[in-house]
Formats: sequence, structure tokens, C-alpha cells
Amino acid sequence: MNDAARHLLRTPVVMAAVEPDLHREVRRHEEELARFFRGYLGYRLQTDARMARLYKAGLGPGTGRPFLRRDRSTFTPRDYTYLVLVCAVLLSTRSQVLLSAVASEVRQAAAEAGVELGGDTLTERRALVHALRKLLEWGALTEDAGSVADYAEDPSKEALLWVERDLIRSLVAVPLREIDDPAELVRRASEIDPESVRHAVRRKIVEQPVVMLADLSAAEAAWLRQNQRREAQILEDNLGLRLEIRAEGVAAFDPLDELSDVRFPREGTLGQAALLAVAALAEALAPAGPAGDVPVPAGMLEAVVGGLLAEHAARWSKDYTEAPARLVADVRDLLVAMGLAGEAGDASLLLRAVAARYAPQPEIRR
Repeated sequence: MNDAARHLLRTPVVMAAVEPDLHREVRRHEEELARFFRGYLGYRLQTDARMARLYKAGLGPGTGRPFLRRDRSTFTPRDYTYLVLVCAVLLSTRSQVLLSAVASEVRQAAAEAGVELGGDTLTERRALVHALRKLLEWGALTEDAGSVADYAEDPSKEALLWVERDLIRSLVAVPLREIDDPAELVRRASEIDPESVRHAVRRKIVEQPVVMLADLSAAEAAWLRQNQRREAQILEDNLGLRLEIRAEGVAAFDPLDELSDVRFPREGTLGQAALLAVAALAEALAPAGPAGDVPVPAGMLEAVVGGLLAEHAARWSKDYTEAPARLVADVRDLLVAMGLAGEAGDASLLLRAVAARYAPQPEIRR
């Protein structure tokens, strides 16, 4: 059961046609899994002969995680626009459809909805391909002949697609007929029983890299302090996660390195630059204590990353060495995503107490 629970947390949609063994495992333990997710996190599990869908509630405004493309870059607003339009089109199309027909109907749907799309350009076709690839990844679409990947570069390329309408219909956590605007959708998708403090805290622990006491409400912080040892045992027994408990908060670590979509530390130029940068910032600013947020002086991150570039340029990617500002921005985004840094109301950078774990440690020679 534990492996199935971990997989559902990582990939909330399991198609029988795509992952038959895992689907059978979920069906075999569906009552136990449904009871665990409902009782522990307040999530809803829906299963049938074709699919399993875990409806994971969001954490509220400002805490969303972006969809990732195949190259691990994040979805753009245009990508999301095409994803919504494609889903709307596929809900009313045949079960087998040509890619060219989808592209044409997407443009028609956009016009009817008052959504302005650009011309038939490489940029627009790439956004459409990103949306289609995400549906292929989820199993909502299957390529039968041809490939959607070729369409961006050459719009004459064709592909035959099988459509799983039931899955597309179940992608949205809240019925859209009940929603008036995007803000309402976010609120409804993340709302929680006001009495269920435990669900709110547990969701943060499972879904976020770090949970700082300073970021919790008074009731949530009190509940976590009182129950953190018990929660650590529950997490390890059911999800294989190990909870690191510190004065300023907690962090859940996965020894198998499977559950996170953003890894840290990690290989590559960005991973190395971010690790070295947070180490330098932690050494210079010494964040500590239950609150522990330390303002990063203006220009300090740029100076640190600039020094790292000068030292490691020969070994790092030209995509970054030739665009230092991009590396600074991506390092900042990664540190914020991992909870090692935060952003103040004026968009200035704050180094969080948890960053101290990456500060250089003196080596004592005897």
C-alpha cells in the first residue's frame, strides 16, 4: 500500500492502460488508501476499472507549483491557456481525432470564449504542443500514429490521437459550473474545514519542502509543536518520509528521492550555483532562531553569483555563463521554491533559518 500511496502523491492520476500494475495495486488497497488520504490529509480518492484519481486540495493563493514541460522548464501563461482550451475541445470531440482538427477547434473555441491567440507561429504551436504533451503524460491522450512533438516545427505534420474523455472530465477538482472567476476556483480547491487544523498542517508538511512555524497560524503552530513526534512516525510508516524537526520548523525528506518535483541539492549548473550561493549567504548572514529570516542586502545575491561565475565559468553551461542575470534569477527562484529563501512584501529577498544547514562547516584537524 505504501508504494501506491507514494505514487499517488507524486502522480495523482493512474491510468490502467498506462500503468496496469500500479492501477491494480491501487484497486487492491483502494479502501485502505481512501481511508488514509481522507483521514490524514483530507484528500479524496476516486477509483474505477480504468483509472485512479487522487483529488489533492491546494494550499491556497501564492502556494501553487507550476506544471513542468518535458525539459523541466515551467509552463508559461500561454501554455496554461492552451491546456484549458484543449481540454474544453476534447470533452466534446470524438474518441479518435486528428491533431490538425484539435488545433483548428482550439482556435475556434478561443474565438468563442473571447481569448485572443496569436497567429500560426512557432511560439503558438509550441504552446499547443506543451499542452498536448502534458495530457499525453497524464494518459488523457494517446498517440496512435505520428507525434505531436513534430507539429511545432512543421504544422503540416499529422498525428492520430485517442482521447480519454472521462479522465479529462475528472482533471478539475471543483465543478467549473460552480465557479465565477479564477480566484474562486483557487479558494474552493484549497478550502478546508475550519476545525481541521491537522489537515492544513499535514498538507504543508507533505507538499512543501519546509514548514516554518513563523508561517503558520497560532493554532497550526501549537498543533505542530504538540504532535510533531507522532507525525514523524506516521509519515515514516505510511509514506516513507523522514521528518527533520528543528526549533524554527520541520522538513520532510524522502530517502528514495522520488516525491519531489524539484530536487535540491542537484546536479547541473543551476544546482551547483544555488548550493554554493546559499552556502555563501548562510555563512555571511548567519540566519538562526525560530523566526530566523534575515534580509539579503540589495545586490548581494548578484555579487555572490557573479563571483561563482568567475570561478566556475569554464565548467558551467554557456546558457548561464553568457546570461548572468538569468542565472541569478533562476538561483533566486530555486532557493525560494525550496523554502531556503523567501520574499518580503517589497519583493526583497529573505534568507530563512533553514538555510543555515548548508553553511560551511569548519573541519577540525587533530
